Amino acid sequence: MAERVKYIKRHCKYTEAKIDYIDYKDLSLLKHSLSERFKIMPRRLTGNSKEAQDMVKIAIKRARHMALIPYIVDNKKINNDFWDKAQNK
Repeated sequence: MAERVKYIKRHCKYTEAKIDYIDYKDLSLLKHSLSERFKIMPRRLTGNSKEAQDMVKIAIKRARHMALIPYIVDNKKINNDFWDKAQNK
């Protein structure tokens, strides 16, 4: 019989830090919930709680609307230093 894969128990970074509200302007907080192609990562990978994931989703959508985070990334031109540029502003 095949052995079961044991997964690491992940904990919500936002509840551990006692963050009540995730602001769309705080890109350093949103960075942990985005992939390298700026897609929203699922709860099972980040370990976010349901409430935190909902706040992250809303904050990322607002940041995209305000052009702080790009909507799409070209497959050939992935901008690896985006976060460095965003922090220097």
